[in-house]
Amino acid sequence: MATAELHPVDRSRPMTGEEKKVILASSLGTVFEWYDFYLYGSLAAIIGAQFFTSFPEATRNIFALLAFAAGFIVRPFGALVFGSLGDLVGRKYTFLVTIVIMGLSTFIVGLLPGYEAWGVISPVILILLRMLQGLALGGEYGGAATYVAEHAPRNRRGYYTSWIQTTATMGLLLSLIVILIVQSYVNANYAPVPQFSGGEPLLGPDGQQVLLEPFKAWGWRIPFLGSIVLLAISLYIRLQMEESPAFRAMKAEGAQSKAPLREAFGQWRNAKIALIALFGLTAGQAVVWYSGQFYALFFINNVVKVDTFTSNVLVAWSLIIGTAGFVFWGSLSDRVGRKPIILAGCLLAALTYFPVFKAITHTANPALAAAQDNTTVTVSADPDTCSFQFNPTGTAKFTSSCDIAKALLAKSSVNYTTVDTAPGTPASVTVGDTAIPAYEGTLAGADLTAAKAGFESAVNGALTAAGYPLVAAENTTIAKADHFFDIFNAQNFKLVLLLTYLIILVTMVYGPVAAALVELFPTRIRYSGMSLPYHIGNGWFGGLLPATAFAISAQAGNIYAGLWYAIIVAGMTVIVGLLLVPWNGHKRSLFADGTAAPGAPDDLTTPGYRRT
Repeated sequence: MATAELHPVDRSRPMTGEEKKVILASSLGTVFEWYDFYLYGSLAAIIGAQFFTSFPEATRNIFALLAFAAGFIVRPFGALVFGSLGDLVGRKYTFLVTIVIMGLSTFIVGLLPGYEAWGVISPVILILLRMLQGLALGGEYGGAATYVAEHAPRNRRGYYTSWIQTTATMGLLLSLIVILIVQSYVNANYAPVPQFSGGEPLLGPDGQQVLLEPFKAWGWRIPFLGSIVLLAISLYIRLQMEESPAFRAMKAEGAQSKAPLREAFGQWRNAKIALIALFGLTAGQAVVWYSGQFYALFFINNVVKVDTFTSNVLVAWSLIIGTAGFVFWGSLSDRVGRKPIILAGCLLAALTYFPVFKAITHTANPALAAAQDNTTVTVSADPDTCSFQFNPTGTAKFTSSCDIAKALLAKSSVNYTTVDTAPGTPASVTVGDTAIPAYEGTLAGADLTAAKAGFESAVNGALTAAGYPLVAAENTTIAKADHFFDIFNAQNFKLVLLLTYLIILVTMVYGPVAAALVELFPTRIRYSGMSLPYHIGNGWFGGLLPATAFAISAQAGNIYAGLWYAIIVAGMTVIVGLLLVPWNGHKRSLFADGTAAPGAPDDLTTPGYRRT
């Protein structure tokens, strides 16, 4: 595919048809890669039941989150490996490697036998596959953003790179739609599957064998297996692409960096730019991005107790409505700059998250909201026995009576306060006027089983009597979508609007950020330089947000307390960004020391440009 090089006098011309094809090809390939990555996030609970069945439910969910987080934790390492390759050998060939790793890892997840077949080796392989996905994704984004920006006219970088910004959301949306279609078809056309444990039939409380709906039993594998088709399409697309004109010109002049990682992060003048990019742009962008999409889905499904199908439908519609915002804000940033739009999105998020998430609860599950408002629940315990129940490795055990009491209430989305008692006093839960003593998890065998059953029965009975809707079938006020287009009743439509507002904030912070990052680094180290702060911000600050927020909420006894994590990080980015991030886009900018910012217009496409 031929690509015209941009001469300095020609940088503001409209893009040619061939250049638009290059950008379309790059964007489509990136959509497929994000689709692969997000499949696991959307099906984490189901996959956790398949691969972590040797553990109790709470620990199983933690391991499922760990496997999800593994893909995020390793993303910065992928940025280092593939960023260096991209600056040394080129953008195109790095693209090909990342898409093959991502596609094959996803396909193998669909084939991987569960815990019952292979034992502990199954979850180990699953987490390794997730790490491979994270490595591939770590090299994907920087390459896509750099590749597109190096083809775009100088005064339209925000607009053209914003199409790359849509790919993450489109990948998530594609994964949700595929899941909804497969789930509906499989459950409607196949019989439930009998469950076994250790080769023996798994029996329920009524003595009958447990039956699992077919999608949860085996249908979840179909979206993963189908990714092999997307891999073939992506490979075909990327094999048609040419190398970027800026990289080819730099290579022809022999101006490539021989050690891009050392140059990007071993020299303070470049390393400080990476730190500014991390704390003044990507950290806040990441928490707003994950709060508005992934945590919103987690919150409405797991905290507000809306069923999985309805939750996916509501979030999918908000994505459909809001995705155009990426291109709108990216294009606007070409006229007003990247910085004000990104920081405005972070500020709005920090100011409005509490009322918006409270409105989601009151709209989606009014019975739960009423119970929280009208019922006083307390945990009385020795503060020295209460732990912060964040367990990303799945190895810690929380066995004190305080931890057991708080875990049960958090699971039921109960807001409660903690009252300190004398040292050594066992914890108890008080619902209204009913006090229920908790038990110590150090009990063994039948004593532990009896204590757990008795405590949970007593607490759930008291919560039910106080109005908490613990049984979904009895909660007729909860939001429910019977099919994909069932969003036009007042309750569901209001929820879609609330979720769309969160997506608009996502598009504000994410739409212009690719252009902002690209303009911070010169061509010779751009792939490496922009990839690491982006993936630390999104992989660590953002990717671990759902687990962190849930742990904070459980500790504080309030389902909204976890929002403080996103609010504080977004607020930090507003402050750092205002003070240190230069104005990018069409504006020439200066750092505080008076040196020209690398985002100056001639940086991106002038052959031979090097900041020395």
